[in-house]
Amino acid sequence: MLGKKLLAFVITFMAAGTALAGEEVREIQDNSFLIEEAYNQEDGVIQHIQAFQYFKGDSWQYTFTQEWPVPGQTHQLSYTIPAERIKVDGQDDTGIGDVALNYRYQAVLKDNIAFAPRLSLILPTGDMEKGLGTGSVGYQVNLPLSIKLSERFVTHYNLGFTFTPNSKEPGGAKADTLAANYGASVIYLASRNLNLMLEAAGASEQAVVANGKTADENTLFISPGLRYAIDCKVKGMDVFQIVPGIAFPIGIGPSKGEYGVLAYLSIEHSLF
Repeated sequence: MLGKKLLAFVITFMAAGTALAGEEVREIQDNSFLIEEAYNQEDGVIQHIQAFQYFKGDSWQYTFTQEWPVPGQTHQLSYTIPAERIKVDGQDDTGIGDVALNYRYQAVLKDNIAFAPRLSLILPTGDMEKGLGTGSVGYQVNLPLSIKLSERFVTHYNLGFTFTPNSKEPGGAKADTLAANYGASVIYLASRNLNLMLEAAGASEQAVVANGKTADENTLFISPGLRYAIDCKVKGMDVFQIVPGIAFPIGIGPSKGEYGVLAYLSIEHSLF
């Protein structure tokens, strides 16, 4: 029933976008909600990104990310601060997770293709005993690729890996862990300011168990959604842009039966 409602939701907005086919369109080079787009911040523009996901079972996750060009679009630094509530098998813990420090290089940005590999250092700021962190420094690489297929369709692809040596479980057992993330999104430019989105994102992760060995954990979600750009002007000049969005992640395959809602808010403004 939920899946049928979400499909109707997407079809309705696709129809609305088609009705606006004569309107000027543009890419909102922001971030998909579950997928990383391959566009670094433009010269002199800083971005603040907030995302809140609420899951079946009363668990949630919030992230705040801030992205800076250093000093131009070729190089970008950012950080991500997560907070979450975990409710599993009677456990109910809330707190800050492991903070990520990120560097991204705009390797390609021409014609209809963008590619921006990212390297991240993941700091053990989360409480390992509550299951909110790994208790060890981790290293992550992600390879986002963006391709514009036509005037109204843009696609994004991700493949990444995270290696955490001496990752710990709440009881203190240690093991090296490796995780892979993958996914893709399709963006339909319904109008100048409205994007309709369909994302698919999955992960295959190793988790440390009590005997010091690892167990595999897999997730896979599809997520229809939309975002809308609000351009704020002063004396006819763009001052900053606000992009709110909403999506509805639905678990499939290993995550079948899981679902939730995702709220998104991005604010971009000039440094000067």
